[in-house]
Amino acid sequence: MDDVLVVGEALVDIVLRGAVPAGEHPGGSPANVALGLGRLGRQVSLLTRLGDDDRGERVRAHLAASGVALAAGTLAPGRTSTATARLDERGVASYEFELDWRLSDGVELPPAQALHTGSIAAFLAPGGKAVLELVHRARGRLTVSYDPNARPVLMGDAGPARERVERFVAAADVVKVSDEDLTWLAPGADPAHVATDWLALGPGLVVVTRGGEVATGVCAAGRVDVPAPRIQVVDTVGAGDAFMAGLLDALARAGLLGADRSEALRGISRDALAVAARRATRVAAITCTRPGADPPTRAELVAAYPDED
Repeated sequence: MDDVLVVGEALVDIVLRGAVPAGEHPGGSPANVALGLGRLGRQVSLLTRLGDDDRGERVRAHLAASGVALAAGTLAPGRTSTATARLDERGVASYEFELDWRLSDGVELPPAQALHTGSIAAFLAPGGKAVLELVHRARGRLTVSYDPNARPVLMGDAGPARERVERFVAAADVVKVSDEDLTWLAPGADPAHVATDWLALGPGLVVVTRGGEVATGVCAAGRVDVPAPRIQVVDTVGAGDAFMAGLLDALARAGLLGADRSEALRGISRDALAVAARRATRVAAITCTRPGADPPTRAELVAAYPDED
């Protein structure tokens, strides 16, 4: 049995940094989450859509090197999707996409403790509808986690986008969202207040990341604020995905993933939530100290933070 089945886009990031020639790297938010989980030692599979071209082969090899298995129905004829990331002087990325997202017919839920999804895969037609249906099928059978990872260029108006995002929130057990996402989805609202509102929709916990400052988590037991480590940022590509992987890894370590652990997850203490959020911030921090979506292995995490062993 896998620890986590990740559902969502895998693609090639084309990174532009000023006048520096473009570099190409495997990416895609859900694929990055799967990669992070694999490097942290979790059994993970990825249900995605990859073309049978050279870029698709590069993505497959990249994921396999970190222990990520590809679920049945992932490979398809044609081109592999791309995302062009333009980095500003702070290393913060903005994106342009050229992609085709859909799931193969007749997808079955494999044995796993958890299902994670989000980003483009949970929104873009025609695959987004199938992903929501899959999440509804998983509800009560697996722990469901969700990260909106909003892409306004693909999502249209914020109002309808928030309505769709909240359908996934209501079906999820674990939600992670960035303050940047909430600035677009809920302009002018306090992110912590939105997290509390979302908690009332059904999840057992909601965590809001605020860049390199703090992660705010809310659960039935209350609120925690976990400061991020002080680091020298190289770029932020993949940081949110690394945080998500670290959070799921921490919940797995605490024995809180799986349908039979649903009640325990909903009863998570503030202390346990703080421990999970701290691990996630550290995984994200290491990722930000090196270029691209390059999350740490478990050994690298423990080397940097020995108390995480």
